[in-house]
Amino acid sequence: MRVFVTGATGALGRYLVPGLVAAGHEVTATTRTPGKVAQLREAGAEPVVLDGLDREAVIAAVLAAAPEVIVHEMTALAGMRSLRNPDKLFAVTNELRTRGTDNLLAAAARAGTRRVIAQGYAGAGPDNRPGGLKTEEDPPDWRPIRSFVQAPAAIRHVEEAVPSEAPEGIVLRYGAFYGPGASDVLLEMLRKRQVPVVGGGTGVWSFVEVTDAAAATLAAVDRGAPGVYNVVDDDPAPVAEWLPYLARVAGAKPPLRVPAWLGRLLAGEFVVAQMTTSRGYSNEKARKELGWEPRYASWREGFRAWVSG
Repeated sequence: MRVFVTGATGALGRYLVPGLVAAGHEVTATTRTPGKVAQLREAGAEPVVLDGLDREAVIAAVLAAAPEVIVHEMTALAGMRSLRNPDKLFAVTNELRTRGTDNLLAAAARAGTRRVIAQGYAGAGPDNRPGGLKTEEDPPDWRPIRSFVQAPAAIRHVEEAVPSEAPEGIVLRYGAFYGPGASDVLLEMLRKRQVPVVGGGTGVWSFVEVTDAAAATLAAVDRGAPGVYNVVDDDPAPVAEWLPYLARVAGAKPPLRVPAWLGRLLAGEFVVAQMTTSRGYSNEKARKELGWEPRYASWREGFRAWVSG
């Protein structure tokens, strides 16, 4: 099929594009950076330099490609270090998830594109109430945090607009990415003991290795009913378990442990919430309906492979 991939040089796109080409699809791939055009061409795609917030340019590019499937992976998350003010940090990504999503949906309607696959979020968040793992039926039930208002609204917009406006709209809620090129900054900060366990580390996180996330996205190109899917591994775990493990396999000293009140002073309320109240997600639906199985069923073997690679 003809597949149009936005954000194609990002953490996931760099693995998705070669996978699509290897599967026999005809790929048009976009980047905001002219210097990355050669990278896309070498991967076997037709490159396009595109600003996802330029509505007319997006529509023109999609009409020229005439894709049967659009994959929306546009973010601006590279180089993140401090999450003290997530709305400020995610400001461009929030725009790409709102205006950028609307631009692609408008382009899909003009081009007659049936299937639109968009990036959602199954990362750690300030969950409102305790409970088991979240399924696709669970909304992102996050308690309000002053510095985290626009981001939840943008994530909610993707989940509502894509399945309702595209004939075959799919949102893939990815867990926390790790792996080559996906979260190297975390290793660097761990080795400097800059990532403590906050407030007991009771928050449960769901991870997905970046090539596993790409494989799930490839599966969604021609499988799965419209709707939302959690793309996470089989092993959700509390911070107090996975963070010391990652430090150990990375050859770092054990992470420091700090109380929640000090965590708020050092890193802000959002990070404290991630480390203490997050619930984690179930991947049962993605396994069943997309026929997807993560190569790294647990972050335990995935972290080892990542660090040793």
